Amino acid sequence: MPTAARTVSDVIRTRYDSLTRAERQLADRILENYPVSGLGSITTIAENAGVSTPTVARMVQKLGFKGYPEFQSHLHHELEETISNPITKHDRWALNAPGTHILNRFAEAVTANLRDTLSDLDTKTFEGAAALLGDLDRSIYFVGGRITGALAEYFFTHMQVIRPRATLISNNSSSWPQHVLNMNRGDVLVIFDIRRYEQEMATLAEVARQNGVVIVLITDIWGSPVAKHAQHTFRARIEAPSAWDSSVVTLFLVEALIEAVQSATWDRTRERMTSLEELFEQSRLFRRPHRHKLE
Repeated sequence: MPTAARTVSDVIRTRYDSLTRAERQLADRILENYPVSGLGSITTIAENAGVSTPTVARMVQKLGFKGYPEFQSHLHHELEETISNPITKHDRWALNAPGTHILNRFAEAVTANLRDTLSDLDTKTFEGAAALLGDLDRSIYFVGGRITGALAEYFFTHMQVIRPRATLISNNSSSWPQHVLNMNRGDVLVIFDIRRYEQEMATLAEVARQNGVVIVLITDIWGSPVAKHAQHTFRARIEAPSAWDSSVVTLFLVEALIEAVQSATWDRTRERMTSLEELFEQSRLFRRPHRHKLE
């Protein structure tokens, strides 16, 4: 690569105009979920972009790499640097803490969780789930358990801004039947179910699936029983040096999905955000700073 300090995405954007139509199609695909979308085999990358394997080989050489292995090595290095950076700079937030301090041990654990989750993440699963969530012909529902209910609500709150027909289901076991009554074939149900898996989640998923609802599951590496009913399953690493499981990677997946849907529907989303801001102004929901007059 011409300049070591530049990222692969920088090089792609700089040389984009010199690429052929097929190479641009490939470049667009890589940039959609960068850098994860470039971490598969050369055959997988080609298939995902709808181009030939020789097209991949030619493009990476045009970008200044000796071959695909060197191209992918740079992507792995970027990902490693991005994930490891908080560790290498931990003295900024734990200057007086020894290496075994809980802040450092916890940071190391969640960083490893993020790295391992990304290495196993299927980009087709990510893109398929994002496409479902952005499809206005479908209503979308969110539900979580005793702890993950907060993550379901967080996801719902953002998606409610991005698009209409979003519903949060209470984790009260008596509340979901009436929601299923309103679900139509093709609607989407996002379920959060982390170990200790909750029986009601499996029952809800089974009934919803029987009614033609598409299930998107966010779970752990061991896999909730809901997985057998899910069309798309995300398995997050959740172990941490704590009595509690970590939600850091789960939240990362949620925010990445939010951004993917928002970017794909930005014109529509922007209009909704503008209208929402006007409503906030009318309701005076947020505190505004006082302007002091000059004496």
